[in-house]
Amino acid sequence: MEQNNQKIMTVAFVVTAFVIGIIVDVLFVALATSFGAVASFRSTDLVRHGVPIAFGVATFLSLQLNPKVRSWADEVLVELFKVVWPTQKDVTAMTTVVCIMLIIAGVVLGTFDFVSGQVIKLVLN
Repeated sequence: MEQNNQKIMTVAFVVTAFVIGIIVDVLFVALATSFGAVASFRSTDLVRHGVPIAFGVATFLSLQLNPKVRSWADEVLVELFKVVWPTQKDVTAMTTVVCIMLIIAGVVLGTFDFVSGQVIKLVLN
């Protein structure tokens, strides 16, 4: 495993742990609004801040210390570095084509809508 891959994996695991901590906090807030027992449990600062941090640290440690997860993440990074990304010129050209096709599709669908609306008006009147 390269040193660069280890740094990237560690940063990814930290971000994952941070997101898990936020999710736990949001779940606590949602449950506290519905259940009084959870609201009283969450009222202390230790629980309010400690539980999400504990879940985040547990997530980070479980990811960082699991050899299967680290091996999988290293393989993902190796494959990701093999990807040939398009140049800025290619991206600009493809974006232009997509925008033109969207405009053409909008005009065609608008025309069909207008014509079918006129036909329905003609039939109903």
